[in-house]
Amino acid sequence: MPLAKASWRPLRRRLHAIVASCHKLIGTVCNPYRPELHYMRGRGPKWHAKHRVS
Repeated sequence: MPLAKASWRPLRRRLHAIVASCHKLIGTVCNPYRPELHYMRGRGPKWHAKHRVS
């Protein structure tokens, strides 16, 4: 019986790794916090209006 129990270990490890990677992928895709959507890129319109070259 111990031999049969030991043969399940590699399968359980692999299954655990697959489930963990799927969980990580779902967490990454469903993450509601997306800072790149909230930070301004470059200088804004007020800066350009103030430093406009005539």
